[in-house]
Amino acid sequence: MTMVKLTPPLGWNSWNTFGANISEELIKQTADCMVESGLRDAGYEYLVIDDCWSLRERDANDRLVADPAKFPNGMKAVADYVHSKGLKFGMYSCAGNLTCAGYPGSFEHEFIDAATFAEWEVDFLKYDYCYHSPIIPGEILYRRMGLALENCGRDILFSACSWGADETHKWIKTTAASMWRSTGDIFDKWDSVKDLTKQQANLLPYNGVGCFNDMDMLIVGMHGKGNVGLSGCSDIQYRTHFSIWAFMGSPLMVGCDIREMSEQTKAVLTNRELLAINQDTACRQPYPIKGIWQDSVTAYAKNLAGGDIAIGLFNLGSEKAVSRFNLDELGLPHSTGKTLKLADIWTGKEANTANASISWELEPFDCAVFRAKVVDRK
Repeated sequence: MTMVKLTPPLGWNSWNTFGANISEELIKQTADCMVESGLRDAGYEYLVIDDCWSLRERDANDRLVADPAKFPNGMKAVADYVHSKGLKFGMYSCAGNLTCAGYPGSFEHEFIDAATFAEWEVDFLKYDYCYHSPIIPGEILYRRMGLALENCGRDILFSACSWGADETHKWIKTTAASMWRSTGDIFDKWDSVKDLTKQQANLLPYNGVGCFNDMDMLIVGMHGKGNVGLSGCSDIQYRTHFSIWAFMGSPLMVGCDIREMSEQTKAVLTNRELLAINQDTACRQPYPIKGIWQDSVTAYAKNLAGGDIAIGLFNLGSEKAVSRFNLDELGLPHSTGKTLKLADIWTGKEANTANASISWELEPFDCAVFRAKVVDRK
C-alpha cells in the first residue's frame, strides 16, 4: 500500500550534504540528533537515505543489495534503529536502468524492489528519473512503481522525483504518489532559491491533500558545505527560503548536517507558526497578491482552516522594497466593517491596516509572514 498523507511530509534527506558519503553510523547519529534537537517533536518524522546506498549490481536473485562497506548490518537493521527513535525510514530508487549516480535502478524490477523495501520495513521511497527509457512515458513508469508499492503489503509513502519533466503535473495524481518534485535540483545559493520560487507561479493549482508539490529539499543551514554546497546563503536568505517553502505547502525535507546545525538554523526549522501554516489541515491553494511593489517582491495569501489568512511577503532582491496592497484583495473591502490583526511571525512587529490597506518595508532578501485574524474595524 502507498501512504496517503493529509499534510505535507516533513523529514531529513542525506543528499544535499552527504551525497555518496553515507553510512549506517551517519544515519544512526542523524536519527539520534533528530530526537535530541527537537526536530522529531516539531514534526520531522522521515529520515531518508538518498542515492549511493547499494552495490553496483543486483544479487543472483535479482534483488538490490545494500553496500556492506557502508551498511554492514544491512538495511533492516538501519530501519529498526530509526524506528526505535520514533521516526520513519526512507530510501531511494529510480525509474531508470540506473540511478542518477549510476547504481541499479528499478526499471522492470518494480515489484521485486517494492517487496524488498517492504521486507526492510521502509516507510518512504524517493523515486528519481535518471536513465529512464526514452520510449516509455514517465507517467507509465511512475504508475508501475505506484502499483508495485500498493501491492507490497506495507504502507510506503511514494515520493515521485521526476523534476516536473514531461508535464508531471498533468499525470502525477494517476500514479499513487503522495508528493511530486515540480522542479530541477536545488543548490546552496540564492539564485537557485529565486529560480525555484519563480517556477511555482504556474503550478499553484497542482498541490493538495494526497499529492503535494515538492519544491525540493531545504538548504537551510548548509552555508556552502556539502554535496550541493556552492556559494551558500546568509541566515536571512535561509529564513526567507524556508518561509517560502513552508508557505507554499511544500514538503519540508531538511538537507543540512543537523549534527552541526547552529541555534539559528534550528530556530528557523522549528518555527512553530510557520510549520503550522505548512501543516494547516485545509491545505488550500495560495494565491498571488497583486498590490504595488518592485519586481523583486513576491507576495501570496492563503486562507487557513478556521478563518485566519496567511500572508507572505518575500523580497528576492538585493535592495530594500516596500510592498503595499489593499485588503479588498483578501476579501475584506471597507464595506464589510472588518479588518485584519496581524504581526510578522519572525519579528513580532505589527502591521498597520489604515485605509483598508497594508504597507510593509522589507530589507534585502528578507520576508514577512503573517497569520492574520479577521476582526471588527474600530
